[in-house]
Amino acid sequence: MHAGKMVFAQLIEFIPEYEFRKCVARYAGDHRIKNFTCRDQFLCMAFAQLTYRESLRDIEACLRTKSKKLYHIGIRGKIARSNIARANNRRDWRIYQDFAMVLIQQARVLYSHDTFSVRLKRAAYALDSTTIDLCLSLFPWAKFRSTKAAIKLHTILDLRGNIPSVLIITRGNLHDVNILDKLVFEPAAIYIMDRGYLDFARLFKITQAAAFFVTRSKKNTKFRRLY
Repeated sequence: MHAGKMVFAQLIEFIPEYEFRKCVARYAGDHRIKNFTCRDQFLCMAFAQLTYRESLRDIEACLRTKSKKLYHIGIRGKIARSNIARANNRRDWRIYQDFAMVLIQQARVLYSHDTFSVRLKRAAYALDSTTIDLCLSLFPWAKFRSTKAAIKLHTILDLRGNIPSVLIITRGNLHDVNILDKLVFEPAAIYIMDRGYLDFARLFKITQAAAFFVTRSKKNTKFRRLY
């Protein structure tokens, strides 16, 4: 009989419990909650992410097969699709946003002295976006085209450790270059982006912030070098 800790329980030990409780208390996430707390919800969704579950039914089926071991991985609430769906629908999303920022900050400290393929003393970030398709009947507020819904996720990735340092969600039809207006650039850092962000007025703001950028030019770009 296996007497050690389960792998999932060992991973959860790295989660700062105190910081998570602070985030829950900040938005009263467990107010009047007697069963299936925010911690239960977080553990279920973390399990789903780590094990590539594809639906609430999939999460429920996998966890219920180990129902006698749920207590040992930290889950105290009853596992049911209705409980998970209700929690995902009603709990304040800012709880997990704030907690994600706590984890990102911890990870950036751990990777701060690591090097990648190019040896740079400066911080280097990659900026890009991805369009996430949604069901129009379920997300009518995210209308992208006449028969399609979508949102766009803009990400700044810290290349030391490949850690997302900025995440911004916008409507699906927002052009990538507009996200430059919402960013605060780190002095002396290098920002790497594709030619979808080519806008000289916006790129000049990066220079004014004492930062640097690397991008690709378009075929119709008109420029001349100054010596």
